[in-house]
Order: sequence, then structure tokens, then C-alpha cells
Amino acid sequence: MANQNVKPADGKLGIMVVGLGAVTSTFMTGVLMARKGLAKPVGSMTQYDKIRVGKGADKKYLSYGEIVPMAKLDDIVFGAWDVYPANAFQSAMYSEVLKEKDIMPVKDELEKIVPLKAAFDKNFAKRLDGDNVKQCATRWEMVEELREDIRKFKAENNCSRIVVAWAASTEIYVEPNMEVHDTLEHLEAAMKANDTVNIAPSMCYAYAALAEGAPFIMGAPNTTIDIPAMWEMAEKYGMPIAGKDFKTGQTLVKSGFAPIIGTRCLGLNGWFSTNILGNRDGLVLDEPANFRTKEVSKLSTLESILVADKQPDLYTDYYHKVRINYYPPRNDDKEGWDNIDIFGWMGYPMQIKINFLCRDSILAAPLLLDLCLLSDLAARAGRCGTQRFLSFYLKAPMHDYTQGEEPVNHLFQQYTMLKNAIREMGGYEADEEID
Repeated sequence: MANQNVKPADGKLGIMVVGLGAVTSTFMTGVLMARKGLAKPVGSMTQYDKIRVGKGADKKYLSYGEIVPMAKLDDIVFGAWDVYPANAFQSAMYSEVLKEKDIMPVKDELEKIVPLKAAFDKNFAKRLDGDNVKQCATRWEMVEELREDIRKFKAENNCSRIVVAWAASTEIYVEPNMEVHDTLEHLEAAMKANDTVNIAPSMCYAYAALAEGAPFIMGAPNTTIDIPAMWEMAEKYGMPIAGKDFKTGQTLVKSGFAPIIGTRCLGLNGWFSTNILGNRDGLVLDEPANFRTKEVSKLSTLESILVADKQPDLYTDYYHKVRINYYPPRNDDKEGWDNIDIFGWMGYPMQIKINFLCRDSILAAPLLLDLCLLSDLAARAGRCGTQRFLSFYLKAPMHDYTQGEEPVNHLFQQYTMLKNAIREMGGYEADEEID
């Protein structure tokens, strides 16, 4: 291993997840089964991917854990918050993502993962009505109680480090308000004044995590940490943040397929994406205000890959539409349909159809694992603020929109950023460029 300035991954890593639904219970079950050698963590890059380090005679292909000190699956301790009181075993059974035979061998461990009461405001997710919720008079009280939860969990489980991740429902869209969200001072004042319009419950989780020295990951498209006040806070506490929205199905296809059209210099007239899904995520997104949050996140991908300014003949005025339809019979098996209208030589039209029959939680679980392990790594490497190298995993990579920064959504450019960051943290040269 080359020279490193990364602290070792000693002791236990506590992963506290907001939301103990289909994604989280699938994630926890898979990790526990993999620890017993009863399942394989397929789809997790931290467990499978190999990166080239060095060039020429010094060239080697190494797994992430051989380049940088990564927390081991055996070192993970799970915690959660949820509005429903069901433990991780009950949730895994109820979600019906996994077969019973893949849950039962770790039943005892899953039953011990009992969700803490959630900081919740029904106005942000009208379709949810769980009663395992904190009774807080103000948003600031929410923060204080969540901080206490984190401290207590860390002490009781003898963890040396904590990572907090949001894998709960999508909240209604919160427009960034530069009178509240611009500075940490203004954000704290709004929390203390109980501003329930501009301060979403998810912001209380993010604030509590960062204040307790835990990296925070936003797995939904919520505005939560996508505001200058949170960037300031992450820098102040020296913590990494990553968000938002796990890039699991359709957007993964889009960020990988759009480069084919762009690289081949084909034109685009329109891209229509529709999804059907039936789990709790679909139920919540059936509410227009919640769908708006998701739409903003999903629409941003294409426009930064196929850019009119760079290729006016090919990408001016194409029509991009995203739809999500709640369809209960499918449960966790979501279906993404993409209809792509392209044009080629002399403007002649062609079509591409992509039908991705996904399993939402099966795709999200390894992303959640990777984001937790890599955020922990970033914290030990002293990397604070927005971690752009984690864009690979996210539908809407965080970027400083106040300075006009454009996010990188091109999948293969994102992968280069990821590899370079791991090389750097491992003491190797970041030797790939993004054109």
C-alpha cells in the first residue's frame, strides 16, 4: 500500500438509517447474510470492484480495501428510526422483497434492530400515518432528541464511528430559501423559531448527524443538505456529506445510455421516461408535492450530458418527460420504460426502447452499503463538505448552484472521479482525467 493519510478503520461502525422500510431491511438482511457466508453482496463496488493503481511495470488492479482502510462488514452495527414500530425482521417479512429462506437465518439479529421514534411531520409525507414518532414542540427540539439518540446508540453499541443515512420516503419539495437556507446561523435560528415550512424533518436529522461528528447521506431527492447552510456546517464540523437520491434504476440507465448517443454524435428529439412501482415509495410519490421533489432530481440528469450549447445541431429543444405511477400490484418490483426518439444522418428519425424490470431494494441496498462505507472512509481521510466523488451513486449530485457549478451526471466521468478519489486516499496518483 502507498503512503496514506487515512485513519485506520478501528472499532465498530454504527450505521443509523432513517426509515426501516423495504430498502433498509433488505440492506441489513443482506449484510448479515453475507457476514455468515450465506449470501453474496452483489452490486456493491466496495466489495467487488477493482481499480488500477500505478502505470506501466507498477500497474496493479486492487480492490478498494487493498488501496484504503475500509470498515469490514463484520464491524457494522445497525440502528434505525421509523414512524412504524416494526423491527427489521418484521419489516423484511412485510416488504416481501426477499424470500423467507433468505431472512430466517438472521432472524435473531434482525429482531434486535428496533426502530427509535422518528422525528416526523405529517405535512411532509401526508400518505404516512405511523405512530412511532417523537413529540417535539419545535424543530430545534427534534435536533436535540436526535443528537441524544445518536450519542446513546454510539455508547450502548460501543461504536467508534457513526454514519447516518436517509432511506425514508421522499418529502414534499422544499424550495431553497436564501433567507433561511443561506447560512448556518439563519438555519439554526429558523429551527429554534420552529419554521415548519422551510425546515423539513430531514434537515433535523442531517443537522444532528453532522453536529455529532457523523457523515450524512441523503438517499431521497429531498432538499435537506442541498443548501449553503448545510455545506457550511459540514465544513465547520469537518464531516463529509453526500446526496441526493440513490441512482438505482432508470436514472442509472439514463446516465449510462445518454453518453452512447452523445459519443456517437446522434441527435435527440425526445426522451420519455415512465415508472410504475407499488411500494411505500410509490404511495408517497403519488402525492403531487412529493413527486415534484423526485421530478426535479430525475430531470437534471440528461440536460448535463446532452448539452445544446456544445452541440446545437443535435441537442437543441429536445423534449424530456419523467413520470412515476403508483401501481400497487408490483410492490417492490418497479418497471422503468424509456422511449428515446433520436435522429441520425440527414435528420432521419429512429427510436430506442428500454424496458428495465428492476427490483428497487435489490438495486438500492448495495448503494446504501457503498455510500456508508465510502462516507466513513472520507471522514477518516479528513475530507469534509460535498463529496463529488460519490456522484456515481446519486441521481442528483450535489454541486454549488449558487456559483453556477454544473454537476457531472455522465456515468463514466463519475466513475473516473470515484476511482481518482480512492487512488488519492490510498496515496497513489489520481491519474485519469475527465475530458
